[in-house]
Amino acid sequence: MAANKRIPVMEIFGPTVQGEGMVIGRKTMFVRTAGCDYSCSWCDSAFTWDGSGKEDIRMLTAHETIEELEKTGGEAFGHVTISGGNPALLPQLGELIDQLHERGIGVALETQGSRWQDWFWTIDELTLSPKPPSSGMKTDWTVLDDIVDKLNEHERCFSLKTVVFDEADLEYATYVHRRYPQVPFYVQAGNGNLQETEPQRMLPYLLERYEWLIERVMPNPELKRVHVLPQLHTWVWGNKKGV
Repeated sequence: MAANKRIPVMEIFGPTVQGEGMVIGRKTMFVRTAGCDYSCSWCDSAFTWDGSGKEDIRMLTAHETIEELEKTGGEAFGHVTISGGNPALLPQLGELIDQLHERGIGVALETQGSRWQDWFWTIDELTLSPKPPSSGMKTDWTVLDDIVDKLNEHERCFSLKTVVFDEADLEYATYVHRRYPQVPFYVQAGNGNLQETEPQRMLPYLLERYEWLIERVMPNPELKRVHVLPQLHTWVWGNKKGV
């Protein structure tokens, strides 16, 4: 298979629970791809784009990726989450998605909404997660508008999600919901304590951040139809990778 058809895979793990977004709590396998067009200040997977994880990148075909999923997860899974980095940088993912569907396996994917791929049509649960001011990134609203319009036109299953660390982020999230009022919308408490290695020490901090977000969202008249989420997997495993 040509090199441009191979997928830069950094991790394959699971089954585990999805910790974020519209399929939170879902039993799933994970395929984490390398590369991102953003460099968010609080990214919890910066190793996918900052060079620190380059030794872990393997260029796999779609078939090889599925073989490893089956070797790792056995017969105990029926759902795969593709994450990154930004997997929307990879046009070759369409073949992997098609082969998973041929096996009756559902596919979820999250991207910041900075790039369009035609295989967006085929994702079972697609999350667009534009990044708030605390990330240091700027949203290209023209691109995001175009992606949302295309998905709406074809009645695809997708949602929007914004991570919130502070009041400026919450204001940004409110604007996102106001801009796309008919799209299911999730706000999630941010994790600003990425250096902590003990899960037991993480939970009080994460609970406090979740309570803070709930208290801000509940009285907000512009956030009537939103889901308020923790980052579930960090409640259980802290900042541990591969879970």
